[in-house]
Amino acid sequence: MDLDRIVEDVIAGKELGREAARALLNYPDERLSELLNATLRVRERNFQRRVKICMLNNAQSGICPEDCAYCSQSKISRADIPVYKLKSVSALVEGAEVAVSNGARRYCVVCSMRGPNEATMEHLGEACERIRERFPALEICLSLGLMNEAQARTLKEAGAGWINHNLNTSRRFYPKICSTHTYEDRVQTVQSVRKAGLSTCCGGILGMGEEDDDVLDLAYATRRLQVDSVPINFLHPIGGTPLGNMRALSPQKCLKAACVFRLLNPTAEIRAAGGRELNLGPCQGELFNAVNSIFVNGYLTTPGLGYEQTLTLIERAGFEPEPQNP
Repeated sequence: MDLDRIVEDVIAGKELGREAARALLNYPDERLSELLNATLRVRERNFQRRVKICMLNNAQSGICPEDCAYCSQSKISRADIPVYKLKSVSALVEGAEVAVSNGARRYCVVCSMRGPNEATMEHLGEACERIRERFPALEICLSLGLMNEAQARTLKEAGAGWINHNLNTSRRFYPKICSTHTYEDRVQTVQSVRKAGLSTCCGGILGMGEEDDDVLDLAYATRRLQVDSVPINFLHPIGGTPLGNMRALSPQKCLKAACVFRLLNPTAEIRAAGGRELNLGPCQGELFNAVNSIFVNGYLTTPGLGYEQTLTLIERAGFEPEPQNP
């Protein structure tokens, strides 16, 4: 396989062919460094060696009516997690302050829900306005389940810049992980966000029992939807969920998938999200050859590396954190 030619074609704007993508997803482990170095050339083309730091705030926990098999907050989960209703506006503003103090450029507010009602929209709109007033350079991303264009437009006017809504997996595999809404519902939400003029944040979860074709379908879907920011989660199985005993990933498989997502989305932000600590361990630093964004201080209901540890990880890998005020 001619990796130099692939890099040249991707940089020239050509779409990576499906069979080539499949071959990269199954690239020999002993030659993985070749793939990582080739992918780095594409990553550096648009993002140099900078890494954007992001931080999550689980703003409403454990009361979601959906039945997503991977999620500790779903209605079918028996996981031992905190359960609480939507945090106050002041608490959300305080969370933004914590994010800034931890070097974050993006603050991601996530609510476990099917979708926002009018009261939730007003509440989060006020929070966005106050955060924007206090931290004008901080990027605000909201993840609120299924949304329509009017709702997205309202949040844009309040100061949000991104809406996250992951496809999570392929259209084919989706019914195996959720029955209370459809893959198409998720696609429509992403399209509504873009129509409203907001940036899209949309990725998925690897390691749920899907096949290589499902990983490729997801990666191509993010390209076809022209997603601005692509979070890649690596399943962190949580006891009490249907996937609580699932362990299907190796560090090498995670790295190859990250490379494929980068080569299919050369100008998009690619973020290493949940489960990277568990699934990659000492190989986490190699992710930066493909990704240009990372979370600090954990995820929604699982722990993760703190800011100082993450900073060390970034610098030891030969990269640097993106400035908070570019």
